[in-house]
Amino acid sequence: MFRQLAFAIALACGTVAAAPVLAQETAPASAEASSPQQIVQSVIQELNKTVVGHRQELQNDKEKLIEVIDKVLLPHFDIDYASILVLGQHAREATPEQRQRFAKAFYDSITHRYAEGLLKYTQGSVRVLPFNGDLNERRTIVRTQVVMEEGKTASVDFAFRKGRNGDWKAYDVIIEGISYVTNYRNQVDAEIRKVGIEQLIKNLETQGEKALQKMEQDAPQGGKPAATPST
Repeated sequence: MFRQLAFAIALACGTVAAAPVLAQETAPASAEASSPQQIVQSVIQELNKTVVGHRQELQNDKEKLIEVIDKVLLPHFDIDYASILVLGQHAREATPEQRQRFAKAFYDSITHRYAEGLLKYTQGSVRVLPFNGDLNERRTIVRTQVVMEEGKTASVDFAFRKGRNGDWKAYDVIIEGISYVTNYRNQVDAEIRKVGIEQLIKNLETQGEKALQKMEQDAPQGGKPAATPST
């Protein structure tokens, strides 16, 4: 449950400007809330209003749930950068078209794989920790604690980078020291070595979360510590 919830929250961690479909009564987020920490805090507020109040409706309509995530995610999540990091060395081998297709297929698969984790979100289950240090435009970490049903807490950190247009965008989530970019890069690398990058993309495009789940099951067990991604 925790794994699903934490990553589902990560899917939404770029939200500020886009109003969720089911939260039309919500006041728009402040334009001043532009720092990474402010973005995450705004997301928590939106989750309180959007998910908690509409859980049953979203549970009965997964496509509506996906639509909510798309509305709040796409403007503030650096899908292209994250997908290049996940491809790793294979990004150089891929054509621009393949990189674009992989980014979309991987995002769609991830979204469908973990969307239902948001339904487990409860008000107050995520606490944003105080930010210390200076903002690093290439990699700034926002640290949070997620409270699980049994009362235990776990660290969930969000990695942001500043784009050329000045907007901060999230591109990675680190759960208990394990980076999802690093984790999926290892799995994608193993899969590409088996079937090739084109077949991997086709599998994600046609099978979606099932292809992702199979890739996860086939991957070697054991997470690796989060690594600082190169740019």
